[in-house]
Amino acid sequence: MSDAALPTVAEVRAAAEAVKAALDRHLAAVERRIGDEDPDVYAAFNELAAAAEEYDELLYDRYDEVTPFEIPTPEDGVPYTGPAEPAAFSVLIRRDYAVVEPARLIAQAERVAAHDRDADFVHDGGSADALGVLFGEYEPDEIASRYKDFGLEEGDSTLWIAASEEVAEPGEWLGSPFGHIDPQDVLHRFDVSSVFDEETDEFDDVEDEDAEDAEDEDKTARPGLTTPA
Repeated sequence: MSDAALPTVAEVRAAAEAVKAALDRHLAAVERRIGDEDPDVYAAFNELAAAAEEYDELLYDRYDEVTPFEIPTPEDGVPYTGPAEPAAFSVLIRRDYAVVEPARLIAQAERVAAHDRDADFVHDGGSADALGVLFGEYEPDEIASRYKDFGLEEGDSTLWIAASEEVAEPGEWLGSPFGHIDPQDVLHRFDVSSVFDEETDEFDDVEDEDAEDAEDEDKTARPGLTTPA
């Protein structure tokens, strides 16, 4: 960075003062908080995090120095800032599937259509039509529990519980069902992915290797024991 682009001493000092003020506001919010999910505490937390990040960047740019602390954020990186006592909530679910056996999927849909005159194939009777028929007949949870019967393979899934101040009016969000959700209003989130299984397998492999090493050390430490060839 050129000298012309460096932040001024005054800018760095102003950022430092902003951190001090944010610390005071955060402490005051904590001292008067109501419950574990007080929105004032979350707001003060976010302000402190932003002020500290700004100061750290300016300090580094001007003096090539960094601060010795880091304000943690939740694992998903988005802290909850919604109401402490939500009057209503929304449940958002995403489940991904791969169509691994299209013939099975279509056959299941044809079986449904044969016994339900309202379950007609709209287009050419392919996989796209089959999905419409099956999801019109079965609840999503039933399909999730029987996905192999329908020629599907599970992918990742996530479930969000998002808080709100009041229940939406009928039809209010139908034009954009998922567009009104702010990640900071998500109270709880539950993710399912094969990635987590792979991480567990890697951990188990390390444990197995450690156990084998410990066993080998134990065998070599005691005279008279031999390992089979």
